[in-house]
Amino acid sequence: MSGCMNTVSQVKEKIAQGKKLLLAGDERVLEQLPPGDWIGGTIPYFMTEQGGMATKDQVYVTELPGTISDIAIKVYDESTLPHVYTDAAKNGFSIIIIPAMCTTHLSFALNAPNYKDFAIHPLIGWISGVHLDDLGKIKPKVFSGLTNTVLEDGAVVMHVTLPPGRVADVGILNIFEQSAGDTITFPQDGFSAREVYINGVKTNFAEYISAQHLDTRLPLVADYYGAMVNVSFQSVDAANRQVHFYAPVFAGLRYKHAKPIENYVRQFTSQMPTKLGKQIVFSCNCILNYLYSELEGKQTGGITGPITFGEVAYQLLNQTMVYLTIIDLAA
Repeated sequence: MSGCMNTVSQVKEKIAQGKKLLLAGDERVLEQLPPGDWIGGTIPYFMTEQGGMATKDQVYVTELPGTISDIAIKVYDESTLPHVYTDAAKNGFSIIIIPAMCTTHLSFALNAPNYKDFAIHPLIGWISGVHLDDLGKIKPKVFSGLTNTVLEDGAVVMHVTLPPGRVADVGILNIFEQSAGDTITFPQDGFSAREVYINGVKTNFAEYISAQHLDTRLPLVADYYGAMVNVSFQSVDAANRQVHFYAPVFAGLRYKHAKPIENYVRQFTSQMPTKLGKQIVFSCNCILNYLYSELEGKQTGGITGPITFGEVAYQLLNQTMVYLTIIDLAA
């Protein structure tokens, strides 16, 4: 049941019909939309039924099932976002969109696991972005259709209540695995690091990456209490002997560099859960997967959705695909 690409006029029609929508598109098209039951974020990259594509003229639309009658759209900032789990419906799920690299994004990335009621209710979503040619020129944004609010720093969340007998489940598809290489630990949490411990020995990380010829297109992978989670490299600053990441590393966790991926699409489709089909309500995939695996024009197992600057499945993730399913307990 995941979404599809729409023209602006098609989206306007759905909004006029009172549909409950999750939208992704270029800022220029999202700002043309009227108020309604929708939230959205900026991005021009998408996985479609025809394969990966980039467009600034269309909107990716995820329409929530008609059986959903109760939603609450809320706008958060850095100080109020820790309430996102306690604000969730008792039986339902929440969709969150945050602009990339704003204060709220960085705070959520570092602190979400410490929020009250963390992971008690399903939370899924994505980090909005811009065309890569516009990096540093245009800021990513999020939209609340309820109030016609546009934010460069903050978060929009749609809290959804499900009818009795239905439950939501968040899935994470991570095709990366830890290699058999060195164990890397960090002395402190953060989005950058200079000194790290390689198999317990204090080492400058930038120099280690250079000496080992590490492929920084492959993420670091750690076991976050039962789930393998990626941390992607943003840059290696050799001059300042510092390494920057797209998501935070956490002190005390044991990271390893990921194994190389020979064929992204084959690896992706082989790990897709079977028989999900139209149960998938929403999904998104990472811009780094799109770039490094050259996904433009390639299909990813029939799963569609926005290509994002980060994925949210309870907390911030990198180089994954996340998806939400609704399960009918009576089926």
